[in-house]
Amino acid sequence: MLRLEDCLALCDLSEDEVLAIAEHEHIPEMAAVELGNYLVHSPDGERCIKAMIRDDIDAALARGERTHALALRLVLRNFVLEHPRCDERIRRELRALERRA
Repeated sequence: MLRLEDCLALCDLSEDEVLAIAEHEHIPEMAAVELGNYLVHSPDGERCIKAMIRDDIDAALARGERTHALALRLVLRNFVLEHPRCDERIRRELRALERRA
């Protein structure tokens, strides 16, 4: 039987990125690994994952969970840096967010 760690090793996402997808979609981690792996290999999937992480940040801020929001910003930053289809415009936005934080 495959464990979560085994599936993460086969996926092109970090554990934190998968957890952000699970949080956004309200699904188990294993389902989030499958969804994330599918999305990261689809044409607009990386943009969709970025949107999920941003939504998670907004939701955390709305709940007053500033520490969680900051952790998610780091997840977003790392996601953008690790995935080649992310454009420079997104990188500039992340730098502006980091300066504000």
